[in-house]
Amino acid sequence: MKNKKKIEHWLNIRKKKLYFTVKEKNISKLKKWILNSRKIYHISGKFFQILGVRITSNFHKKREWDQPLIYQNEKGILGILSRKSKKGVEYLLQAKMEPGNINKLQLSPTVQATKSNYSRVHKGKKVKYLNFFKNIKKNQIILNSLQSEQGGRYLFKYNHNIIINTDKRIDPNPNYIWVNKFDLNEIVNKNNLLNMDSISVFSCAIRNNLYDFPNHSIKKIYFWFNKLKKKNYLKRKVISLSKLNNWNYNKKNIFHKSKKIYSIIGLKVKTSAREISEWEQPIIKEMSLGLSGFIVKKINFTYHYLVRFSLKPGLKKPGLTCTVQTSDFKSVLKKNNYTNLKDNLLMKYYLKRYFIDNKKSRILYNKIQSDEGGRFFHSQRKNIIVEVEESEKIRLNPNYIWLSHNQIVHFIQKGIFNIEARILFASFNLKNIL
Repeated sequence: MKNKKKIEHWLNIRKKKLYFTVKEKNISKLKKWILNSRKIYHISGKFFQILGVRITSNFHKKREWDQPLIYQNEKGILGILSRKSKKGVEYLLQAKMEPGNINKLQLSPTVQATKSNYSRVHKGKKVKYLNFFKNIKKNQIILNSLQSEQGGRYLFKYNHNIIINTDKRIDPNPNYIWVNKFDLNEIVNKNNLLNMDSISVFSCAIRNNLYDFPNHSIKKIYFWFNKLKKKNYLKRKVISLSKLNNWNYNKKNIFHKSKKIYSIIGLKVKTSAREISEWEQPIIKEMSLGLSGFIVKKINFTYHYLVRFSLKPGLKKPGLTCTVQTSDFKSVLKKNNYTNLKDNLLMKYYLKRYFIDNKKSRILYNKIQSDEGGRFFHSQRKNIIVEVEESEKIRLNPNYIWLSHNQIVHFIQKGIFNIEARILFASFNLKNIL
């Protein structure tokens, strides 16, 4: 607890020393951004765009729907420097300001940058410690894994998740701090302190358990997964923003007519904490608190997680996700909620019995984490893991399967687990990182 308080105190000092303001602005008036009937884009042609997408799928209850998605045709770097010290392995994290952060500063990777940022399209300052990740020696690499971002908000967005070891002496810039895995395990139990990108990187570094007795073989899981891949499809077509069905498109913002899911707004940012001191941008604003949840139980003396097959509009391939996942866990229980999942009735049952009106199951983890504040404004998600008794029979359908800890580690390394599931799994297992 002592170290956690020390880190929080350090963050509070940084907040006082770093200036920034964030104000909403009409998307049509954002400097250096173009809004037309087709899309929203930066005048440089870099950074990102907001596109309209029409989705058709047999996996979802609503077979066709439209939505705006962020398109960024470049892979960013989420890189963390590590070193060995008397305190064990330590990781260099930064107190990073993002316009969408609900609490201003969060602990981010050493380098968290898109290609447009580290190529300095904005003509700002250099990204600190970037050279460590641009000129990597093989013997320094602890992990280098290409992972997907939010498939419900991005179109084909992937980042390099990297941890490298250095034996160079680094006296950190005042906005950076060395933390060990015991510190991490404490601060991940604090709401909105460790940012999503840091947890994403660490999710790729979870160790296997020494003893792991899975209910299904890897071969059987792949058979199940490939069978669902063949059975289900999702097609997407880029359309004009002005032609999005059930969306209100105007010069101020873009929002869904139900007002239950996200909108696109504009922001004006001024700060002393980033590579440039002032900029404007569009950003996604969520309407409600989301929820990601795993049901776990012991099978063969081994913790197993209830995992669901997933098709996301912004991901090129099907994947795996947590037991329940929703951007608005309160309204999903209502009859006329906005959801496309065929699993809706089963997910409502899981949410109500295990995550909202939970009376019997043991809660192993229950914290709020934020989505990345560079693209998402005040977007938060409850991350919950509940354990049921070994004897309890869980209602299932063919889209669900039990996976052991080591099997989840395997599928994360293969890039098959989506980011929401990786964040939840890693938050619970940070004590087991490399």
